[in-house]
Parts: sequence; structure tokens; C-alpha cells
Amino acid sequence: MQMAKLGLKENWQQFTLLVIVNGFVGGMVGLERSVLPQIAEQEFLIAAKTAILSFIVVFGIVKAITNYYTGVLANRFGRKKLLIAGWVFGIPIPFILMFAPSWNWIIAANILLGINQGLAWSSTVVMKIDLVGDKQRGFAMGLNEFAGYLSVAIVAFITGWVASEYGIRPYPFYLGIVLVVMGLLSSVFLVKDTVHHVMQESVSSTVSKLNNVFWETTWKNHNLGAVSQAGLINNLNDGMVWGVFPILLASKSFNLEQVGIVTAVYPAVWGIGQLFTGKMADNYRKKHLLFIGMFLQAIALVGMVWSQTMMDFILLSVVLGWGTAMVYPTFLATVAENTHPQDRAKSIGIFRLWRDLGYAVGAIMTGVIADFISIEASIFLIGLLTLISSLIILIRMK
Repeated sequence: MQMAKLGLKENWQQFTLLVIVNGFVGGMVGLERSVLPQIAEQEFLIAAKTAILSFIVVFGIVKAITNYYTGVLANRFGRKKLLIAGWVFGIPIPFILMFAPSWNWIIAANILLGINQGLAWSSTVVMKIDLVGDKQRGFAMGLNEFAGYLSVAIVAFITGWVASEYGIRPYPFYLGIVLVVMGLLSSVFLVKDTVHHVMQESVSSTVSKLNNVFWETTWKNHNLGAVSQAGLINNLNDGMVWGVFPILLASKSFNLEQVGIVTAVYPAVWGIGQLFTGKMADNYRKKHLLFIGMFLQAIALVGMVWSQTMMDFILLSVVLGWGTAMVYPTFLATVAENTHPQDRAKSIGIFRLWRDLGYAVGAIMTGVIADFISIEASIFLIGLLTLISSLIILIRMK
């Protein structure tokens, strides 16, 4: 049997294909980014912020659990089979979003979206790390997350524009059919599994296996625990931005096209920025990148409480996006660096379990505080929690 070669240059074709596939995966989330809160208010007459954000709660919980089981099952069934399964679960999503007769159908679509993202995104993450070996992990993750979140931004902008021109349903979701078909076909016929690359790296790895992968990734290991809590807080504030941002902007008399522009800036900077920050994670101390990134997020969120103009929100979205870009590939590179190849998929799945539970926690907290106090109060609290998270990184990480 021919020995698998590790490295970005040696596997550039499969790596590039996986970057493209993850672009399709990210686009599925972008379908909802600009439009869904407006659908809740305008078509289903849902006024309570807690009820509107229920779709994010469901998405976050389902994705988090799926992340965990993707990590557990990756070595048993192979990465490619889980990737294909993720796309199969994604097939009904655009059709449900187009024709849902009630908000419960939207919730059902987000259950499927959570499974789709947990299986497909987690698989592409692990497969890219498998291909590159112990070098250029940060750059690899930067490219992966760049593709995913730039697609979120592009699709969020397109759906916002289409909604402003042709109505909020069904036209913005036609793009979802294209994404599912392209993602599924490329995964079935073009993607190759990376099991041999894992076996090859396991032979030469000097990293000790974890005694209890779940507990050490969750908190006991100083580096892995610091990353897991920061991941949860990061997606907690992202869930808040996803659900509340469009509502906040609409309350300040921004139209749908303007909302689409502002909500696209943040993931666009986040996505493009990772082309640079991923490489930085290979060359600079990960602890410093994580601390600065979380600190910038906190500053941007608190600043939004007093923002009024579109330019204010765009500038703060740029800061928020750059802060998120600094931490996202660094999270994954840190987990990979601190785990044995045989533990890696499971540890990444556990990290992503806690990270994506942040969506649910953030949506619930944001909705309750927005309903009982104000949207601005919810944003301020999330910003404060993000600041505390940055300090935990500064204190705990080695």
C-alpha cells in the first residue's frame, strides 16, 4: 500500500476541493442570516424576541450534539461518509424555508440545518487537518473557515438583496437548492477519505493521548479548556448578532437592503480575515491571538449599544469580524496541536459541541433580556461576557 503524504502542497487538490465544499456548507447558514427574523415578524406575526430566536436555539443545540457524534464516529465510519450524510440531511432545507406554512416548520428546517452543519462542517475541518499533518494547521483552518464564512456573508447579502427586490419568500431560498446539489455531488464523486493520512501521522506523533478526552477538552487541560470556554462565548455572541442584529437595525429604520449589507460585513471580514489570521496562528503565540481576538469582539459589541448610523455599525462589524477571524482558526489549530491524531476528531467534536452550544445559550439569553429589558441591554451583557472570556484565556493558557 502506498504511503500517504502529509502536507498542504502534497494534497493541494483534495484540500482545494474541501475548501470549495465548505463554501457550500457555509452558504446554507447564509440563507437564513438576513431574512429569517423578518419572516418571523412579517409573515408569522411573532413579536417576542425569545420566540423569534427559537430557531437559533434549536440550530445551536442540534449542531452541537451532531458535532460531538461526528467526532466520535469519524474514526469508525470515515470522514467522507459523514460528509455525505450531512448533505443528505440538507436536501429538504431550502424547500421548507420557501413553503413553510407555520413557524414550527422553520424550526424543523433548523433541526436539519444543525445536523447538516454538524456533519458536513466538522468533517471538512478534520479532513483538512488530516491532510496537512503537524505543519500549517493554522493556515489550513484559516482557509477552511474563510471559505465557510465568506459564503455565509455572500449568501446573506444575496438573500437580503433578493428579499428587498422580490419579497422575503420564496425567491431568496432558491440559491439553497444549488448549494445542496453542488455540495452533495462533489462530496460523493470527488472527495476522498483521509483515513490513511491519520494512520501515517499517528506513527510519528509525539503528542500523548488524553486519558479522558471529554473532560480534558472541556476544562481540565489548561489549553484545551481555555479554548472550549472561549469557543462557547464566541458563538454565544455570534448567535446574538445573528438573531438580534437584523431586529436592532430594523428598529433604527434601516431597510432590508441596508440590513443585508451590514449583516454581511461582519462574516465577510471574519471570512476574508482568516486568510491572514490562520497563517498568523502558525507563526505567533496562539494565546496572544486568542486573547486579542476575544478582547476586540468585546469592544465592538459594547460599542454597538451606542451606535446610531450605518457607518457606525459597519465599522464595529469590521472590528467584530476581525476579532472573530483572529480566534476561529486559532481555536481549531490549538486543539489539533494539543491532541494525538487518534484523539483529534473526538476532541475537535467536543470543542465544537461546547462552541456551538453557545448559539443556543446566546439566543436564549439575548431573547429573555431583550424582551424584559431591551435589545441594547442584551448586547452589553454579551459584550461583558466576551471580555471575561478573554481574561480567562490570558490567565489559564500556557
